[in-house]
Amino acid sequence: MNYDAEVVEFRVPTENNKTLFICGILPTFSEAYIYGSLWNIFSGFGALYWLKVVPNATVALPGFYAIVKFYSAVQASRAQESTHAKGLFQKSPLKVQLCTRQSSNGFHNVKSLSVSKCQELANYYLGFNGWTSRVITLKNISDSDTGELQVNADSQKPALKYGCVVGLNFPHHGVACRGVGIAEEVFEGSPGVQEVAIKRGLLPKRARDRAMMDAFRKVLLIVLGNGRVVVDCKLDADEITSDEDLEGMIKVNNVSWGTEDDEDFPDLTLNLSDLS
Repeated sequence: MNYDAEVVEFRVPTENNKTLFICGILPTFSEAYIYGSLWNIFSGFGALYWLKVVPNATVALPGFYAIVKFYSAVQASRAQESTHAKGLFQKSPLKVQLCTRQSSNGFHNVKSLSVSKCQELANYYLGFNGWTSRVITLKNISDSDTGELQVNADSQKPALKYGCVVGLNFPHHGVACRGVGIAEEVFEGSPGVQEVAIKRGLLPKRARDRAMMDAFRKVLLIVLGNGRVVVDCKLDADEITSDEDLEGMIKVNNVSWGTEDDEDFPDLTLNLSDLS
């Protein structure tokens, strides 16, 4: 029995060995039918990050090709071996191969997964009861004692800012980690009461989502060859403290990785005494 392990991280997969290229798709099907058929087939081999169906170039024969991204290189390889040269949903065989184009993205351009993708990946490997999350603290950190908005240091414009700390727990594996998120809105001119109120309703969720993303960024899923999954966390030095001792500093490492939506977040150091 093969017990080789593979590490799956909560980040956008960019490696060639996790990407399949499918060509030879006939033009007799709609894009929606092709997408649904391919998703049903390839999701049976493992969790999919992304699937795209594209019409062939005008200089080529009519038809389509598709690109499928897995989180796992092992699952992508199994899918390629099992589906290559088979018709799957059409009579003529499809050509399925691992992507060979070299990616221009280096490790420093790694992007964090969106919150919904993080939850999907965690549920796939751990099940709905295999992990929990909770908000440790969530607070408006922009208002002064007088109730006025703070001034953004870069733009010198009024701004509203929320900070959040979220904890993830994996009870079956005895590990846990925390994440920190900041959400800020800079206003043009003097904002009205209604505009500020709307942003006060939106920013807490955005801060929580970013804290969740930061927490999942630290999680490693170790998938053994027998299908068993082990969870480990890359803890920051400050995470050895208890929730009651969260006064002090937690540094948000690599938040500038960004997300699938190409949002770039600055490196942050959050004073949690301001959130108590």
